[in-house]
Amino acid sequence: MLTLHTADLLVTGPGAAPLAGGAVLVEGDRIAAVGAYEALAEANPHARTRRWPGVLTPGLAVRGADVLLERTYYPDDPYEIAELGADPISGAGALDALELTEARWGNSARRATQKLLSRGVVAVSGRLRVPAVRTAVTRSGLALLPAPAAATDPPVPSLDPFAGRETAAAAFHGSLERGGPARFAAFDTADLDALLARGATTCVATVIGGRLLHRRR
Repeated sequence: MLTLHTADLLVTGPGAAPLAGGAVLVEGDRIAAVGAYEALAEANPHARTRRWPGVLTPGLAVRGADVLLERTYYPDDPYEIAELGADPISGAGALDALELTEARWGNSARRATQKLLSRGVVAVSGRLRVPAVRTAVTRSGLALLPAPAAATDPPVPSLDPFAGRETAAAAFHGSLERGGPARFAAFDTADLDALLARGATTCVATVIGGRLLHRRR
């Protein structure tokens, strides 16, 4: 089935000129075409159209997956919030006090991956050692990338893909091109400068492998 994703502004990759009213045509898990919405819609009249506000970009990547997923615990809402609070828990002492099992680490990682998807994230980098955490990442659809050189890492790994980035495009994972993976996100902002200023929580949709894995309600 063909699906046409369109937004007010399309940015296909770092350095690419923004295209007003651009669109991405998806077939299965791949991109079938990229271009102006009107032209793609006319050429593919049976395609389902999904319209998103703002800017459509390649999906984003975050660094420090080991810290975010294996050294940070995300309390289960609502079951653990009253006791532990809503904020993520880190620090060796605090984590030791929780006496976390591998299963709980896996459940925590699943909650974290949902937070990442809701920020337009499609890939994480870092070395994961806990099997249940690796499984949670794989099943979420997120790509697991090798850890970059230490010098390029942000001071503190963050769920925010723009942490330590000077431009929004620096957080892009790949580009949107014909034949490439259907892996992108839409943000309710006017352009990339506004996206960097307002942050990834403006995400309204995240698509990985052609599947809509997050949609803001």
